[in-house]
Order: sequence, then C-alpha cells, then structure tokens
Amino acid sequence: MAIKVDEYLLKDLEAQLAACQIEDKKPELQKQIEEKRADIEQKKAGALVNPYSKSLYQRVAIKDIFGDDEGKRLVGMTLVAGGWVKTGRVQGNGAYVFLETNDGTGPRNLQIVMPKEVHDPDACKQTGTCIVVEGEVKAPPAENKSQVVELHATKILHIGNCDAGVYPIAKAKLSLEFLREKIHLRCRTNTIAAIQRVRNCLAFATHKFFQESGFQYVHTPIITASDCEGAGEMFQITTMLAEADKMAKEPPLTEERIAELKAAASAQGGKVKEVKDKIKAAKGDAAAETAAKAELDPALEALKAAKKAVEDAEVKSKMVGGIPRTADGGIDYTKDFFGQPVNMTVSGQLQAEIYACAMTSVYTFGPTFRAEDSHTSRHLAEFWMIEPEIAFADLYDTMRCAEDYVRYCCKCVLEECMDDLELLSKMYDKGCIARVQGVVAEPFARCSYTEAIDLLLKAVKEGKVFENMDIVWGMDMGSEHERYLSEVIFKKPVICYNYPKDIKSFYMRLNDDGKTVASMDVLVPGVGELIGGSQREERLDKLTAIMTEKNLDLEIYSWYLDLRRFGTCVHSGFGLGFERLINFVTGIENIRDVIPFPRWPGNARG
Repeated sequence: MAIKVDEYLLKDLEAQLAACQIEDKKPELQKQIEEKRADIEQKKAGALVNPYSKSLYQRVAIKDIFGDDEGKRLVGMTLVAGGWVKTGRVQGNGAYVFLETNDGTGPRNLQIVMPKEVHDPDACKQTGTCIVVEGEVKAPPAENKSQVVELHATKILHIGNCDAGVYPIAKAKLSLEFLREKIHLRCRTNTIAAIQRVRNCLAFATHKFFQESGFQYVHTPIITASDCEGAGEMFQITTMLAEADKMAKEPPLTEERIAELKAAASAQGGKVKEVKDKIKAAKGDAAAETAAKAELDPALEALKAAKKAVEDAEVKSKMVGGIPRTADGGIDYTKDFFGQPVNMTVSGQLQAEIYACAMTSVYTFGPTFRAEDSHTSRHLAEFWMIEPEIAFADLYDTMRCAEDYVRYCCKCVLEECMDDLELLSKMYDKGCIARVQGVVAEPFARCSYTEAIDLLLKAVKEGKVFENMDIVWGMDMGSEHERYLSEVIFKKPVICYNYPKDIKSFYMRLNDDGKTVASMDVLVPGVGELIGGSQREERLDKLTAIMTEKNLDLEIYSWYLDLRRFGTCVHSGFGLGFERLINFVTGIENIRDVIPFPRWPGNARG
C-alpha cells in the first residue's frame, strides 16, 4: 500500500513538471521526482528481501528475482543476491566474468556479470564458489536470447572460494550412482535440488490435505516393543553392547576369583559378628559400648560391598560375550535399558489407531526403519511413512481418502514445481509430467484381487511373459505384476482390494468369505504398490484368533487388544511410503536418490 501511494505521488510530481511554465521551479521538481523514484525502488527491493537475511545482506532470493515476469519488473533496481557458482566464463580479455549462480530456491540460474574492477574474474569463476553481490538488474543485450535479466555487480559482499581442482561436483552431468558417494555435496546439483523441492512440496501438501480434512497430526514413537508388520526385520535397540565392550577390557572372572570374593565376604561377615559380640559384652560399660557401636556401621558397609562384589561376579560369570543371560541361556532383557526387547519402529499405525479410537481422524508422518538386507532400487533401511487412521470408516472410505490424498499432492506439485518437473522430464523421465497430470485428471480404477489375478492369467494366455509366471490365486503379486496392471491394463492408478488373508497382516479385518481380508493396495505406473491399507479388525474374538494363529504374544499386544475391549469401533487406515510417492512423481527410479540421506545395508553416510 505504501508503494502504491508513493507511485501516485510520483505521477503527480511528473504531471506538475510537465505542466510547469516557470523554468526556475523545474530543477526542484526534477530533484523531487528523482528522490521519489529512488525511494520507490528502495521500498520495492525491501519488499523482496528475504525476511531472515535483512541484518547481514538484505538478500533477495533468485526465485523471487525472476517472479512471474522473468524479472523484467526489476530492471534498473539495485539489490543483493547470492548463491553457488554453477559455471563461470571470463570474457572481454579478462574485463569481466559471467557467473551462472543458483541459491537452491528454484531451478533457474541468475547470471551475474562481474567486472574486474569489482573483483578478479579468475578468482570467482570456479564452479562451487559461494558468492554474494550487490548490483543492478539489467536487461541483457538483444542478441542474448537465453537471459531475460542479469545482475551487474557493483560490490562484492562475500566470496567463499572453491578449489576446482579437487571439487567433486564438476560441471558435466554426473551419474546418480556417483552422487551417492558424495552425499554431502549432491544437493548442489540440479537434479537433487529439484527432487528436494518436489519432496518439500509433497510434504507440505501432505500436512495441508490432512489438516484441511479435519485430521489431527499425531507423533508416534520411534522406539517400540511391538512389530506392526510381524516380519521381524527390525533394528534392535540396546545398551547392553556398550556394557559388554567395557567388560571385554576387564580381566576374565575365574572360579578362583569368585571363591576369593566369597571368602572375603564370609570373613567380613565374621568381623560383623565380632563387633556385635563386643557390643553385647560391653553392656553396662557406657564408654566401651559406645566405642563398639562406632565400629558396627563401617563393618556393615564393608559386608554389604563384599556381598555386592560376589553378586556382580556371579552375574558376570553367567554372561556369554558380556551379555547377561537367563537360566535357559537366553538374553536377559530385564537388565537392559527398557527392561524388555525394543526396536525401531517399522510403522506408527498401531499407535495411530489408539488416537483414532479417541479423536476420530488422525495421521502420522515420520521416519520408519526396516532391517532388511536388500540392495534393490526399491528398498531403504530408513524411510518416511504417512499413515492416516479414521474411526467410523470402512475399507471403501479409506480407499476414497487414499485416492483424494494422492491426487491432491499431484495437483500441488503441478502448481508449485512445474519448473522442477520440466527439468526432471528433460533429464530422466519424459513422461513424468503427463503421468502426474493424468492422476489429477482421472479417477483411479478399481478391481478386486481376484479380478487382478484373472487379468494377469489372461495376459499370460495372450503371450505376456513375466519373470514370475507362477500366477495363482493366493500369490503375493510382485512389482512386475502390479506395474502391468496399472501401466498396461488400466493405464492409470488402480486400487486393488480384498486380498487373501494369508499374505496380509494380522490386523486386517476378515471378510465374510473367510478367505480374504478387507485390504487394499494403490498400484501406480512406474512404481507398483504406492499405498497399502485396510479396514482394521475391530472384533476382539477374531483379532485374538488370528494373532494366536500367527504366534504373536498377546501379552505384548494387550494394549492393542484393549482398544477392542473398551469401546471398539469400525476403523480403517492406510500407509504410504513417502519416497515411493516422490519416485512416482519425479520418474526417478532409485529410491536412494529421493531421500536426502539414504540408508541401506553397508551405508550410513552423511
């Protein structure tokens, strides 16, 4: 509003100058006009300044410089910008250098023109150099078709030098495999930066969708004593290994040493008896009795310490590899930090159900962990999951929620990250934009598991060859089957539902046929399974029976069964692997390239 008022006043001054007939007044009016223009320019630049870069530089983000008009509105304005040099080209016999600079706010680079009078061109042209400059936004020469605006530096505010001879992120296109070896620098590349901006957009869209839909965001624990998937491939948490390391540095306990400690404790017990006898013998002699009693407390403390030494020695003697053991030789977890076996979670679903059965609609969005010794492009040891749980909702409600959520996320990416998608489309997957647009444009297909098997059998009969040709009802479909359904048969995402109970988790509601459960998977082109969900088994007797059948410890899951004992309700939910959603949207095939710090067997860099 203040800028608009100033612009109105500027027009008024210009009108006065145009109408002025008194020559002596014109210089004063011209001076006021120039001052007002400078004031407006300063205010416009101030409005663009990053709110958390005002104290140091008054820096404007490169994305904001380009804005909606390629930066044309800023021509003639002085501002501060900075980032990391992508390429540097010295021109004019060393008179100046063109620096393609990016600050990560968008895929487009800002060309900074640095004359030698401001800084030595050869000292700032190296790829990877960090630079912050003040300069004037100008339109490039007419023959330069690749730039709409460029920043002509008038002052250098910061330079962080980079030795091009050893800098591993060179100008040439680098393979994603190589970049995984340089995890701390790969976010400076166009590809990884674009993926991160898409990831950020999808994360924000996730929270926005569920918040707008009336869900509560619940933080579920990373440390858990339960195994949601029942697969047992979990990272265990213990403090006993550290204690075992300490013990390994101590001399081993021998039977002779234990016998010595027992003898010392027995001897100390004899000393305590002697002191007590002295107290009895001193009855009637106050001074002697007082002196004897003074010896008792130290003697008792020494006996207590001797007994403790024996107890510790006996415990250590039963340890194998420094780990405490039970009588039957198993690990004694009562001596561990939590007093029981605990692991890093593979899912927050069970805990989310607790809150859904009190607050109706909740979701969790956080890291999960799987100790699966897999080196495929689809698996990570640490990954993020989105898991909504909805009370008073059946399978078809959660199918609708899953579809709405994915389509909402895709819509947000098309609106916010089209430049990034165009870059990724050009470099990796030419069909990624059309695929995402198709998700937004069309409803998902639906078919039952039984129908899916029939379609796959029909495809085989017509000549389709799969790696796994053993297609029978009851099989756990592989990625190749899931992708064939979504890419070839339906040519769009498809929700497959009512899977056989034997290939699904214990918490899924048994259907009336006794063979299938009320479960669903969302299958998408390029990925296969994106979402897995179900109606949860709310009937205590049915849930107890299936848990017993799968050899799950009912005592460990007693709290989960309590949800059915005390006010049970129909409820449903699903889980989405966040990285797989990014794979689907970007077209990047390897899941290790869509998470900032990937973890897989043998790798924990960064």
